[in-house]
Amino acid sequence: MSAVSASGLFTPEVRRYAEVAKGFTQFRVGDVLIAKITPCFENGKAAFINRLPFPIGFGSTEFHVVRPSPAIHGPYLYRFVTTQQFRRKGAQRMTGSAGQQRVPSEFLRQLVIPLPPLEEQKRIAAILDNADAIRRKREQAIELADEFLRSLFLDMFGDPVTNPKGWPTYQLCELLSGIESGWSPTCADRHAENSEWGVLKLGAVTSCVFKPEENKALLPGTSPRPKIEVRDGDVLFARKNTYELVAACALAVDPPPRLMMSDLIFRLKISEAQLVLPEYLWQALVQPSLRGRIQKLAGGSAGSMPNISKERLLGAVLPVPPMDQQREFVLRLRKVQSIKNYIAEHHAEAQYASSALAARAFSGGL
Repeated sequence: MSAVSASGLFTPEVRRYAEVAKGFTQFRVGDVLIAKITPCFENGKAAFINRLPFPIGFGSTEFHVVRPSPAIHGPYLYRFVTTQQFRRKGAQRMTGSAGQQRVPSEFLRQLVIPLPPLEEQKRIAAILDNADAIRRKREQAIELADEFLRSLFLDMFGDPVTNPKGWPTYQLCELLSGIESGWSPTCADRHAENSEWGVLKLGAVTSCVFKPEENKALLPGTSPRPKIEVRDGDVLFARKNTYELVAACALAVDPPPRLMMSDLIFRLKISEAQLVLPEYLWQALVQPSLRGRIQKLAGGSAGSMPNISKERLLGAVLPVPPMDQQREFVLRLRKVQSIKNYIAEHHAEAQYASSALAARAFSGGL
């Protein structure tokens, strides 16, 4: 599923036919791929296949493959299935247990979409494509900032797995006073508002950047658990998800009040000895080499989501540089973050405008 991003980018890789002949979903140019499983569906993981190196492509069975008829312009259909309204309706129809919920095929078969003449579909798709191009440029600027942070970390500390600078190494159990679990009660299908309590969704940490807006409101009459409220400086870790998304880690910075961790998220509590700063721990854990090693700790039976236990996570090893160098890193990190936050504000405005434009487009407002 990693070949399809939540922003619609499709980056295929070439494999031998024998590797994909079984256990994969076939698709071809002109098809629309839509992720089935949570949280990929809610995050908008979908793509219009406009090119392939071969006549047939193979992908994860966690994708629905939708093949437009001659009366439907493929990019128009893709733009429709990435709207918030479509995702909201699909999420309400999901079936399965928590963490394994999927959008059923029946939902897509029964889906009713506005269908103007083909030329009008092409016009609408082109307008939305242009709006999306602006949004993607801002996304790219944010990605460059993230890449700079990774480069800064490697320059100052080296790869946390190979440890070329020879820093002393510690297991997480030596750096933490404990790992706290969250709670996953039944919630409303909307965000928490005003003074309501909410529970974080996995999407709050999946990108390795804390997104407090990814939450669901606690149902009226359900008592909150203040002990698991997210606090400033918390290092949050996704213990359970798909293989490519498990072990995501995010640092909570100025979180809104009354947001609780879900059962799928750990809080890594740094010990009072404080051999590591939260910012250093976060950045070390998101380095691809160390994250990849930790992802291999995930277990689970066939058909279940990979899960990393507290015991296995506490055995993970990472290098720990001197505190003065960690503090210097934090100062530089905050400068980059301030620039990134400025870009993100404008990116949020572009996303809102793009969503509003799509809503108008599919209601006949363009």
